[in-house]
This record gives sequence, C-alpha cells and structure tokens, in this order.
Amino acid sequence: MKKQIRKADQAKIRQRKQIVLRMNFLFFSIFVLFSLLIFRLGYLQIVKGEEYSRELEKKEEIPVNTSVPRGRIFDRMGLVLVDNDPKNAITYTKMTSTTSAEMLKVAEQLAVLIEQETKRITPGDKRDFWILKNSKAAMEKVSIKEQERLEKDSKLSRTELQKKINRLTRKRITDEEIDSFTEEELEVLAIYREMMSGYAYSPQIVKSGNVTDEEFATVSERLGELPGVDTTTDWERVRKSDNTILGTTTSPIEGIPKSRENYFLARDYSGNDRVGKSYIEQYYEDLLKGQKTIVKNIKDRSGRVVETKTIRQGEPGKDLILTIDSELQQTLENIVSEKLLELKRGPNTGELDRAFLVMMNPNNGEVLSLVGKQVVTNPETGKLEIWDYAYGTFTAVHEAGSTVKMATLLTGYQENVVRIGETKIDEPIRIGGITKRSLFNQYSRVAVTDIEAIGKSSNVYMFRIAMAMADSNNSSEGAKRIRENAFDTFRQSFASFGLGTKTGIDLPGELGGLIGESNSIGILMDLSIGQFDTYTTLQLAQYVSTIANGGYRIAPKVLKEIREPSEDGEILGSLIQETEVNILNRIQSTDAEIDQVKRGMHYVYYAPKGTAPKIFDGKDYDGAGKTGTAQAFSSGKSTINLSHVGFAPYENPEIAYAVLVPNITTKPGDHTTGAQNKIIQQAVDEYFKLKVKRAKEEISTAAEQPIIQAPKKESEK
Repeated sequence: MKKQIRKADQAKIRQRKQIVLRMNFLFFSIFVLFSLLIFRLGYLQIVKGEEYSRELEKKEEIPVNTSVPRGRIFDRMGLVLVDNDPKNAITYTKMTSTTSAEMLKVAEQLAVLIEQETKRITPGDKRDFWILKNSKAAMEKVSIKEQERLEKDSKLSRTELQKKINRLTRKRITDEEIDSFTEEELEVLAIYREMMSGYAYSPQIVKSGNVTDEEFATVSERLGELPGVDTTTDWERVRKSDNTILGTTTSPIEGIPKSRENYFLARDYSGNDRVGKSYIEQYYEDLLKGQKTIVKNIKDRSGRVVETKTIRQGEPGKDLILTIDSELQQTLENIVSEKLLELKRGPNTGELDRAFLVMMNPNNGEVLSLVGKQVVTNPETGKLEIWDYAYGTFTAVHEAGSTVKMATLLTGYQENVVRIGETKIDEPIRIGGITKRSLFNQYSRVAVTDIEAIGKSSNVYMFRIAMAMADSNNSSEGAKRIRENAFDTFRQSFASFGLGTKTGIDLPGELGGLIGESNSIGILMDLSIGQFDTYTTLQLAQYVSTIANGGYRIAPKVLKEIREPSEDGEILGSLIQETEVNILNRIQSTDAEIDQVKRGMHYVYYAPKGTAPKIFDGKDYDGAGKTGTAQAFSSGKSTINLSHVGFAPYENPEIAYAVLVPNITTKPGDHTTGAQNKIIQQAVDEYFKLKVKRAKEEISTAAEQPIIQAPKKESEK
C-alpha cells in the first residue's frame, strides 16, 4: 500500500513540475511578447513618431481650389496690361463620401434655380446619365449568363471584369435611349457633369460669368438646402494689350493641359485649374498663380468630415512689372504696321508678310519694345490686315546681311588677320567661277580702311578677313585650300555676341537660329557678310547691345520687378524682388577694337558715303548703326531681306535697336528702298520725344506740389 502511495505521489510531483515548467514558459512567452510590443510602441512613438505625424498631417491638410485671382501684369510705367475681371459664380464641392445619387439630387434642385447651357454635353455623358437614371435597366443589358461566362476567364481580375461589363453595358445603350432625355433632364445633366468633373474637397465651378443677379441671390438664399453648393466670386483674365508675348491662360473648362497633367498634379493643381499656356503667363506661372487655401478636415470613425479648419488662407498671385514700355510699344507698332502695309501695296511684294523691331537697354538687358507684325489678306473682304507677331522677334530666323560685319571685323582682330586702321583693296574677287564684289564698288579697285569697310559696307574687306582666317590662297579661279576649323572659329566668335545662339530671354520657345553645313571658302565668305546662317531680330539686338556697352553680352529680360498684389490695380504693391542683370559673357576684343568698330558705325550715319547718311540730322541726339541687305529665298523665289542695327546716343547709349524686314521684294536689285532705315529713323525719334515729354511732365508735377517749409526755431521767432 505504501509502495502504491509512493508511486502516486511521484506521479503528482512529476505533474506539478510539468505544470510549473509550462507556467514558467507561458509567463516567459508573455513577457517576451509584451517586451516586443512595448519595444515596438516605443519605436513607433519615439523613432518614427514625427514621421508618422507628418504623414497624418499631410493626409489631413488639403489644398482647396479657391478662386484666387492671378497676379496682374504691368508695364514699366505701372500701366495694367493684364488684369482680372470679377464674375459671379456658383460652385460645388463634393466629399469623398458623396454618392452619385446625392449629387444628382443637388443637380436637380439647382436646375430649378439656374439656367445652364447644354452644348458641352457629349454622347458619353448621356450614356453615363442614362445608366444613373435607369440602373435596373442598365443591369439587364448584360445577362447573368454572360457575366458567368466572363467570370470563367481566370485571367481577368475583379476590376478588369467589372470594366468589361461596364463597356458592354454602355455599348448596348441604344440611340433611342440616349435621345430620350427631355430639355429639363439635359439641363440637369449639364449641371451634374460639371459637379462630377472636380476632385473631392475642391470647389468645382458649375456656372461662371453669365450668372445673373437673380440666380446668384436665389442660390445664395438656399445654400442650406443644397449641400456642397456655394456662391462666390470667380475671375476672368482680361488682356488690355494685343501683344502676344503676354501669353494666354486656360479656362476652367480647359483646365490643366493633358500634355503636362502629371507635372501640375504633382504640384497640388486641380484638373480644372487655370494655368498659363504661352509666353509670360506660362514662363512665370509659379509667381502668377496665387496660393490656394489649405484646410484640415477632421473626420469621425466612419470617415465622415465633421469639421473643417482653415490652416492657411488663399492669396492672390504676385504682380509682375515688365520692362516693356507700353506707350513706346504702341507707337513703334504703329510705325511698323504702317510701313508694312505701305510696302505690301507696292510691286514685287508677293513674299513680303512680316516685319520686326526690337528696342532694348544695352546696359542692363531690359527689353523696351518687342514689335512683330504680320500682314494677311482677309479671305472674306479681300483687304489687308495686320496681326500681332511679337513672338516672331525671337522665334523667326532670317539671313541678316551686312549688319553682322562688325562681328566679322572684331573676329578678324581677335584672330590677328587684320589690324586696327588697316587698309585693304576693295575689288571684285573671282571665286569658283563666281565673281563676288561690294555693292558700292562693282568694278574698280578702291583702298578701304576698317572704319570705311563698316561705313560703306565693303563686302570685299570682310571676304579678305574670311580668306585669311581660312588660310586660303586666292587666285582668279578661286580657293586652293581652306582651314577646316574656320567655320567653327567664326561661329564661336559670332555666338559670343549673341548671333546664332539663344539670347537667354525669359520667355519660352526661343530659337537659336539655323546653321548651314559647308566647308567651301565661297560659303565662308558669304557667312562673313550675313548671307548664310540665320538669326532672330532679338539676336541682332543683343549683338549690337554687346558692342554698345563695351563688350558685355547681357541676357535680354522682360521681367523688371516682382511685387505684392496691388489692392486696386492702380497703386503698386510693395517690392519683393528686382530682377538682376545677367551678364552671359565678355567678348574677346579689346576696348580699342570695340571703339574702332563704333567709329565705323558712326560713319554709317554721319559720313556722306555712309549707307544711312543724315538719318539723325538736326536731332538733339546722335547714334551709330549698320544697315544690311541679304539675298534669301521664299517659296522657291529669290527675295531680299533688309535689316538695320544700331544704338543711341553715341557716347552714352540708352537704347540699342534692330529691324528686320524679310522678303521685301522678289525683284533682283530692287533693294534700295531703305525701308528699314525709315523705320529706325521714326522709332528712335519717338523714343527721345517720349523721353522729353515725360521729363516735362515730371517737372510740371513737381512744380504743382506744395512747398512745405520747416517750422522756425524758437530763436528765429
């Protein structure tokens, strides 16, 4: 009996040990699990807490597409060029929890209160609307058997399967069903499609611009009955100038361009946001767009928004002050337009259709005027009309002719193939069976200095520079050899002035010019007188500015200042930033060489044998310039381009200018009209007239101000 008891006790002892062991293991496991849990919580709170807080904040803070006005655009004198016109608008904001049925109900209520155009409704919109209105009938478009057959395709995911069913449903809606909507239902659809086109939490414009006062008031009174609907002020962009470089913006209907959708969406834009789509409006989008209101949505456990807090109020876009002088711009536009029409009405002008003029400050790159005009025939009236083509000043390239000769001469100085004051013989040169000569000297031998080579426009002087740079032996039948890098040397030097390369202007779409391909000495000679490569009018203006300011190539700019938004469009906001002068490079010429070239340009205007003599005779200012003529082709026809570059005053230049009139005539030899010189003569005169007029106005204004005397000291009383 004792033996049996002992065995039982032993079994119990073993059982207790096992229980204790298991309990210890269980407690240890619980300890380890709790330790891991505490460690994980500590890691999340201490190490990752800030990161998760930022992520949570990011999800809660939402940019709201409030209708903030874009920044205004002013000219350098403070005149508004682009403004905003306030318009009454009705908007709708949906939440993530908003259902299609709820939106349809609001659309039906709005349709009773406002009138909505139905022109923008598409057949696709009608199909979707028919499905929404006839959900049961729509489900029957694809039978259960068809759905089961589609489900057997294991390659299709649930999403892909549903898309396929939806496509079949839409395809089977008949034309009769699509056309079954009444006028009232179509108006509801027109409202509903606008409500659907926006993103969650982003107000979508349902109607803007043509909202009547009665509609605005009626909807405002019933906002409590129309969840998501609001009445607000929208803005319409208004251009007060026809200058195309101001650019354009998209409308709320257009929204952000599809081609740049990812770019804008990544920057918190909404699909219906207005953005700049060309020139200044596009280039300075980040400044003009304004800042959206940022709100924080507080949700309950079900995800329903219970409160919305404004984190940052929306702000209008920054105002831009341009370098453009709109009064000067308008005057120069009139000059170019009138001359272009006059020329077009003359003979041999079948290919003439444009003219350009650029005026800028050579010392800081500020563009005062960008004028480009096109002449077209109205197909209905048959009359000639002038269209603005300002962007052509930096996107249209043409042969410029002899206006590049200063760059050729300076390149010759740099390469030590000509010296300051050197005389060369101007005479016809026979190259490859072709005789090349100067226009002023067709047959004889004339000694010409470097100053006269510019002033009289000696082609042969430039030819000899090109031949020397190419190590070319000249004979009666042409060149025996040419240095291979002669073209590169010429073009690199020309580019340092701004010829054949982008100027760096703060506008999109600029072209650098067209570079021809050849290794012929004859073509190199043509290049030296501007008869081969092509340039824009703005490049010519930058090039002559580089000479005028003593050798510094400065990037042209159209933005002068950035300012805080003006409250009334009349008094400018406070200055934020003034754009800096951007010096791109300094040409490899000495001051003496540049001064010698300037003397040659002065000869053009003031020597009896200059190519534009007496252009500024009797004026209170002087200047220096260079005319140009180039043989060109248009539509397979031989034509003539005219050009002119210069600066004024001569000693302390305030303005540099360039004119280009391509394809002025199709008659060989008929290029002596001097049209480009007449444009410059009028344009420069108008600049100085305007300067004198403003100086008088300033004196008059100052004289009208009351004189405030300082109070007398006690000892003087």
